Amino acid sequence: LLIFVRMTGLFVVSPVFGRQNIPVYFKVGFSFLTAILVTYSIPVPDMAAYNSMAAFIFLIAKEFLVGLVLGYISYLIITAIYLAGQMIDMHIGFGMVSVFDPMSNIQIPVTANFYFVLTMLMFLAIDGHHLLIYTLADSFALLPLNSSLTIDSALLDFFLKLFTSVFVISFKIAAPVTAAVLVADVSLGVIAKAVPQVNVFVVGMPLKILLGLLVILFTLTAFRSVVHVLMGGMQNEMTRFMEILGGGV
Repeated sequence: LLIFVRMTGLFVVSPVFGRQNIPVYFKVGFSFLTAILVTYSIPVPDMAAYNSMAAFIFLIAKEFLVGLVLGYISYLIITAIYLAGQMIDMHIGFGMVSVFDPMSNIQIPVTANFYFVLTMLMFLAIDGHHLLIYTLADSFALLPLNSSLTIDSALLDFFLKLFTSVFVISFKIAAPVTAAVLVADVSLGVIAKAVPQVNVFVVGMPLKILLGLLVILFTLTAFRSVVHVLMGGMQNEMTRFMEILGGGV
């Protein structure tokens, strides 16, 4: 039951399994099946300290919270794609155009949605969903069921560094388009000064869109490396969180 609760917490908000268009019965059934498989691969912990109903309910809540935070960390790494797409759309003029995302039930920019769909396809192609399940199964060795949680300043520093890493990754993804649009803006400013007859406001918008789309097209070949970095960072951050929560350095 405790393994099942932690599994369920992860599958609620993880990038692939947590999508809201996936039936709830599938999520619960897959969590239950995975919990049965993991049960035979970990040692049975000593539950003598949890000899009352209140203590066991607290343990269940703790396991669900651990799984939920692990899923949130995996989802937070993917949000770097959303942020990068938002910055790209703001620069090339797609800021007012958005589409509905069934995963988060919000309106997201067009480029962000394109990057996210591409990331999910590559995520499945390189078995990123297997990596999630493996990391969750490995969490029972790093953070056993009967372990106490250590919540201190190291945990706060971890989340601050995690948020900082998300912003840094998103800036790096959007950097080629941002640099190209900046060069275009400077060039249009020089043209506006040198040739006042040219209406740069009319020429500038389609030029930025064309330039931005061309840069996105040319940088798609390197996007696979970005997805690999995201997957590696996802596993490292989840492992680091469990080590800190378990009292590790």
